[in-house]
Amino acid sequence: MSQILTITLNPALDVATSVDAVVPGAKLRCDEPRYDPGGGGVNVSRAILRLEGRSEAFVAFGGETGLMALSMLKAEGIEPIHFPVAGNTRQSMAVVETSTGRQYRFQLPGPAWPPEQGATLLTVLKPHLTKGRLVVMSGSVPTGVPVDIGNTINRMAVENGASMILDTSGEALVSAAANTGPPFALLRMDGAEATEVSGRSFATPGELADYGLQLIASGAAEKLVMSIGSKGTVGVSAHDRFFCQPPKIETRSAVGAGDSMVAAIALQLSAGSSFRDAVRHGVAAAGSAVMTPGTQLCSKQTADEILEKVVTSKI
Repeated sequence: MSQILTITLNPALDVATSVDAVVPGAKLRCDEPRYDPGGGGVNVSRAILRLEGRSEAFVAFGGETGLMALSMLKAEGIEPIHFPVAGNTRQSMAVVETSTGRQYRFQLPGPAWPPEQGATLLTVLKPHLTKGRLVVMSGSVPTGVPVDIGNTINRMAVENGASMILDTSGEALVSAAANTGPPFALLRMDGAEATEVSGRSFATPGELADYGLQLIASGAAEKLVMSIGSKGTVGVSAHDRFFCQPPKIETRSAVGAGDSMVAAIALQLSAGSSFRDAVRHGVAAAGSAVMTPGTQLCSKQTADEILEKVVTSKI
């Protein structure tokens, strides 16, 4: 059993392609597509593998697209814990307009969950939240699932002696920020999400760190990781606040950058690295991911090269 367990409740079959120009009305004849299993936790497990680590993936696949993504995930060397769900796993499409280099990202909705499916999930998941495990729940929450599902799973994990990283969005992130149960080991969000949750804007890394400390003081989480796009990433704990700046990197695709960051952070924390060092590795992995086209993730070689150029400063 791997020390790291990823959880993906709303996985996807990712499709990447390109076309000369995106225009309305006309038939757009795209180039040969690339297919990948995707969704937050799925990509975290795939990125961990690329960083020469191991994880176990708990994934809620459904329908024909789910079976296709499941088969592809197995082919990559990841044997998932399959939680079958009703309906078809969603598709996500990334299209590069070759005439401009712009990338367009289309997200189809996943299947809605009936209430009994959510209850069954908790029963099936609980035995996998074992003592000493680092649980990484990443991605959106399906329609029909309570928005505080992350809080519930975190409580179960802590009760079983595990710890949890949460990387989500929307109402689920708002609920996590208001968490009154055991604190998450780590919450990840970007600057725009921090604004959405708090209703405030943040002009500097220091202001973002101040907000992170408020969430820590409220008991929502023990650590916060908050990205400001290509500018860098803020790390905050009760004892430290710092900013990691990557070198200038040409972005080919933003798909999978956040998942690659979470993968590297989880891998380093599970190996006993310091919080600062884990975030440095996360920034390097995210930088590696944006250098790859379409839906491809980070590579260890490129991430290691970028790591040497990441500048960390106290804020």
